Amino acid sequence: MIPVDYLQMLRLAAPEVIVTVTLLAVLGADLTLLRGRSIAVRFNIGALLSVLGCAMAAVFAVARPDHCDLLKGVLVVDPQTDFVKAAILALSAFTLVISAGGKFTEHVGEYLSLLLLGTLGLMFLVSAGDLLMIFVSLELASLTLYILTAFNKRNARSSEAALKYFLFGGMSAAFLLFGFSLLYGVAGSTNLADIAHSLAGRGFDSLLLAAMVMTVIGFGFKVAAVPFHLWAPDAYEGAPTPSAAFIGAGSKVASFFILAKILAIGFAPAQGSAVLYGYVAGWTPLLAVLAALSMVIGNLTAIVQNSVKRLLAYSAIAHAGYMLLGVLSDTPAGRTALMFYVITYGLTVIGAFGVVMAVEEATGSDALENFAGLSRRAPGLALCLLVFLLSLGGIPPLAGFVGKFFLFSAAALAAEHLGLLWLVILAIAMSAVSFYYYLRVLKQAYVLDAPEGAPAIKVPVATLLALTVLAMLVIILGCVPDLLTQFL
Repeated sequence: MIPVDYLQMLRLAAPEVIVTVTLLAVLGADLTLLRGRSIAVRFNIGALLSVLGCAMAAVFAVARPDHCDLLKGVLVVDPQTDFVKAAILALSAFTLVISAGGKFTEHVGEYLSLLLLGTLGLMFLVSAGDLLMIFVSLELASLTLYILTAFNKRNARSSEAALKYFLFGGMSAAFLLFGFSLLYGVAGSTNLADIAHSLAGRGFDSLLLAAMVMTVIGFGFKVAAVPFHLWAPDAYEGAPTPSAAFIGAGSKVASFFILAKILAIGFAPAQGSAVLYGYVAGWTPLLAVLAALSMVIGNLTAIVQNSVKRLLAYSAIAHAGYMLLGVLSDTPAGRTALMFYVITYGLTVIGAFGVVMAVEEATGSDALENFAGLSRRAPGLALCLLVFLLSLGGIPPLAGFVGKFFLFSAAALAAEHLGLLWLVILAIAMSAVSFYYYLRVLKQAYVLDAPEGAPAIKVPVATLLALTVLAMLVIILGCVPDLLTQFL
């Protein structure tokens, strides 16, 4: 048995401990001191406490000099994982601020504490280097997201979306667990480094193929890649808007980080090749097919959506295809490009959902026509929406353009003789298609007039401040990307 120093474990898990204490404090304060107060007061105070806890945890994560692999990969602490944790905490903090402007639930303490619990699961997932820890952390985060999706009891679609999300998530967990069990049977270990060492001298047989396919299917559900995306549009549309923002931002950062780690380390000997004229069996051709399908189906289906939340859901499916290019490249430049892209995408999508929430609160719906005349009804909100959607479309000098440039160039240069160029060309073409549906939303906001008697859109000061900061970050990281890439 490996000796365990529990004090060292607590010190290494200090950011997670802080988040745990924060969620208990928020829940306790809401059930005692804030009992009987208005929903707005409870949300504001609870969100403030939660943001302070996230900020303290982020400081502990990035400021410590520790570099440790505890219990053979159960808890991996290094500068990169700590920075990704800080990014997840930042995304959670912005989601918490946006949540404070909502009126979708009276169970404020429970909602905020569950959001922090989901953040905790994602943080442990980023630090995992062992299959068991990966699965437990992923399920902790997933179970929390299912509940957050169903939190709007006034909307029947919320319960329906949560049920679909839960059923698809349970199926993905079964695939993932079965794939991990086969991988353990092949390698005799649950540690990623040990698995890679064991597979290095082994041929590519049917058992290894089954383990690899099951694992990719399991994560395909988590990142909403085609054809495992069917839960995403309903979950994004039915969930409370802050919950949808957190699903689309924080969970994507952690899921793509751990997917890249599993494939680059554990399945390194079974990489194969997705080069157009040099196909070799492995996980790269499998991911190339998922990436191509996600980009095509996600972008083409988004064109016909009338709900902005469903539009953003299909956009997220398309962006999952772009992100898979970073995993496919399997180079240090590709992994850096991947993390830059998912972090900046997370900032952008939280901002976009924040604008949608403000419009939804004022008009009662996220339908496309409700955005008509937004530039006259709420100029600051419309300007933030402009920045977020143009960044998602990849317009310079915004962060979305830089992220796509990094991803596409890394994928094009990863294989010999530009062997993945076919996939990069497809990604560029689909990015051009995405301009159409983003411009549909902006046309409503800036070109069309608001209908007679349209209500004024009043945004809480904290929400507008958070959206402004997010828009500024998208612009700054597009102009000076080294502010982020130096840590990746």
